[in-house]
Amino acid sequence: MAPAAPGIDRDTRLRMHRMMVECRLLEERAQELFFEGLVRGTTHLGIGQEAVAAGFAVAMRDDDYTFCTYRGHNHTLARGVPMAPILAELFGRSTGLLGGKGGSMHLTSVNHGAMGSYAIVGAHLPIALGAAWSAQYRKSGQVAVCFFGDGTTNIGSFHEALNMAVVWKAPVVFVCENNQYMEYTPIGAVTAVARPAADRASAYGLEPIVVDGNDADAVHTVAATAIARARAGEGPSLIEALTYRHGGHSRADPGKYRPDEEVAAWKARDPIPASRERLLAAGVDEATLDAIDEEAAAKVAVAEAEARAAPEPSGETLETQVWADGGSAWRN
Repeated sequence: MAPAAPGIDRDTRLRMHRMMVECRLLEERAQELFFEGLVRGTTHLGIGQEAVAAGFAVAMRDDDYTFCTYRGHNHTLARGVPMAPILAELFGRSTGLLGGKGGSMHLTSVNHGAMGSYAIVGAHLPIALGAAWSAQYRKSGQVAVCFFGDGTTNIGSFHEALNMAVVWKAPVVFVCENNQYMEYTPIGAVTAVARPAADRASAYGLEPIVVDGNDADAVHTVAATAIARARAGEGPSLIEALTYRHGGHSRADPGKYRPDEEVAAWKARDPIPASRERLLAAGVDEATLDAIDEEAAAKVAVAEAEARAAPEPSGETLETQVWADGGSAWRN
């Protein structure tokens, strides 16, 4: 177990631990519900990557912006979005975050600063930059935090967004969740540098920052520093968080291309048991941590019941949020 990071108090650690447990239990149940046929379309789970979402979310201000990928359940929940609308959206129900029209890959809640999960690889980096530029222009003090996978570092928009962010000194933090695989391909097999994000930082005048993405304390420490820099007008940061998804790329992928010993080694570094051990070592009693587990399980059960009971969207929903006026009548 890694030593506790200095300067992080007990309540912050407990908050991050609770957040990780809730993310894990919600996604595990979502996986089970997918196999029951309740979840429409596919899902991309972040089981094993919860420390990145929790470490950053706790360091952010309520009005800051989160942009993430189609593997966005953890980030959406970590920003305070309730579980029931998330599950209802996965079920395609009318009470979902997007009325059942977006599904797993497009979770969005502007009221919580969750500015979208993006299914097109790299598409959201320039959008996050635009949001940061808007905050800079308005002098609102807001910061945009943009999460993306390791494969995105080989996409043009990654380089374009980084370049302009530095030129404009925009208040944006780019976070590469390097889970070692771009879909089914090891990132190292198709990338010229060992660290796909950090090793490219110097090309844009940025510090190469690598953090253990399975250590919530370490993530939070790095996040707090980068966000404070951005908020103070000192410009963007690029952070590479080393982590691992426990399952395949999506629910259609058994992940058999990964060596068994590799999977076992990363699962042994699961961020949630590590967090629990650290809290116990810091004097938090077992009962407190057991209560967090029980409360999280109860929240998931209540959210599932609400989502199951929610109605299907009406037919009229198909013609809303399609064109600028909310309908398609103009075409006729």
